[in-house]
Amino acid sequence: MKTYTNTGNKDTRSGFGAGLTELGKTNENVVALCADLTGSLKMDEFKANHPERFFQVGIAEANMMGIAAGMTIGGKIPFTGTFANFSTGRVYDQIRQSIAYSHKNVKICASHAGVTLGEDGATHQILEDLGLMKMLPGMTVINTCDFNQTKAATLAIAKHHGPVYLRFGRPKVPNFTPEDQTFEIGKALKLIEGSDVTIVATGHLVWEALEAAKALNEEGISAEVINIHTIKPLDDQAILDSVAKTGCIVTAEEHNYLGGLGESVSRVLAKHKPTPQEFVATNDTFGESGTPAQLMDKYGLNSEAIQNAAKTVLQRK
Repeated sequence: MKTYTNTGNKDTRSGFGAGLTELGKTNENVVALCADLTGSLKMDEFKANHPERFFQVGIAEANMMGIAAGMTIGGKIPFTGTFANFSTGRVYDQIRQSIAYSHKNVKICASHAGVTLGEDGATHQILEDLGLMKMLPGMTVINTCDFNQTKAATLAIAKHHGPVYLRFGRPKVPNFTPEDQTFEIGKALKLIEGSDVTIVATGHLVWEALEAAKALNEEGISAEVINIHTIKPLDDQAILDSVAKTGCIVTAEEHNYLGGLGESVSRVLAKHKPTPQEFVATNDTFGESGTPAQLMDKYGLNSEAIQNAAKTVLQRK
């Protein structure tokens, strides 16, 4: 069984900051806009290096989306930065009308997603953003798992023409994907080959899926682990190829089970190959205040929950 090494915990928002800094040096059309959260979004270095291409909009997220949409008309590639809740829920109308409808080349970059925002509580956490964004026609939706992958995704979306939602987070999490990776939008990554159960995970749950697979292997259960970093367009074939072998699947995400990765996978299976599926996600609930670790445990977003889901779905084969 293949194993992965954590090279050191890093926050994924810093991966975005590193990618944006590199883009600032290599692509003069890249501009950055922030809604009063420059430090939180790790946009300080871009601002320092390219003050003429950085725009502090203030606490006016809807205005930020409108400005970004307008900038694309002049050939700029705007990257907007604020918390995931304010990047989606607060400005959904502006994204729908000004960006998605006319297919503007705006990169909506969202930090502090999910319950791992932690102590700020339910009003700042968002667990429905992937659903909101994936339902918009033409919107690409990406949810990265670690620092290296977030940096690579930030570089990749600058080359992609069209609106993109890039989701990442605040806490330091294991950094285990290759530093020199090339990020391919819409292409799932098989991390572990397995034969008994498929585990597809996204974001912070990818590392938890790897830990779950290791524990299951010790019990004689062979789990295949796939990193679904792109929620839309979804790599349907990777999912179908895996379940054709394993006959059952677990989906794992830091998001409401309604509208997230799990539902997208269910659509693929219902259309092409009905397959037993278990969901590791929040159960139609808001979050609450607590440390990221406490909340991930309380809401069942960890390796233990994935192990239990795998054992349950195996009984349904």
